Amino acid sequence: MIDYETKRFEEMNALIDRWAEQASGRRTVTHTMIGRDRDAKTHYVDLVEFPSYEEAMRNSQLPETDRMFQEMVALCEGMPKFMNLDVVRDEYLNKLLVNRIFEELAEKGNFDVMEECVAADYMEHDMMRQPGTGDGREGLRRSMTMWRDAFDFTFDLHRQIAEGDCVTTLWNWTGRHKGDFMGMAPTGQEVAMSGCTTFRIENGQIAEGWWYYDAPGLMRQMGTGTGMGADMGTGTGTGTGMGSASGGTTPDMGM
Repeated sequence: MIDYETKRFEEMNALIDRWAEQASGRRTVTHTMIGRDRDAKTHYVDLVEFPSYEEAMRNSQLPETDRMFQEMVALCEGMPKFMNLDVVRDEYLNKLLVNRIFEELAEKGNFDVMEECVAADYMEHDMMRQPGTGDGREGLRRSMTMWRDAFDFTFDLHRQIAEGDCVTTLWNWTGRHKGDFMGMAPTGQEVAMSGCTTFRIENGQIAEGWWYYDAPGLMRQMGTGTGMGADMGTGTGTGTGMGSASGGTTPDMGM
């Protein structure tokens, strides 16, 4: 952490940009954030993140870093203060919220958390279903119930990226076909697919979701072949139709 005062922040900003360019390929910094004190407009705090203390020390020994330090001091009002911090707790609350959707809502079917975790006007985007059919808490409940009735399944959340108000999760899904699914009687087949979900969080609740997954691969594992093309998302096909329009009889594939 670097705590400093400057009346020449635009020059300081340009200095940081030059250092990032000159140290490209050698720097070990993974993330930087600069905050300005609302009550003291010349007071700034820089948070600079490294994979480890050793990597931070290696970065500080770069000639580009030494030059940057000298120029930084010249731009500051007094000597900047440096502090080496070890992270002792690191939680991204939006990630914790998203994980509850996968673990409690989808896997365990604990719909009691719906009101707490999902916005009343939740919007769902799923290429395999008609727009609006998965919206709202009840729409999401129907989607989850359809999947839970058809499969015993688990999610393996193997990578997660959080930025701003969005969390993107890469996942692997494995299940056993135990109930009727899109008109298919239970086969007992063990199936698997991979996918990616992005949730947008607003006021501490899931406000919007985008689901992408290998539905054609799942259907092939269940013995339907590959002829899914024209029926996808129309709700008018038979057997392999992947969406549900008003008045249609084919269930949605939406997660």
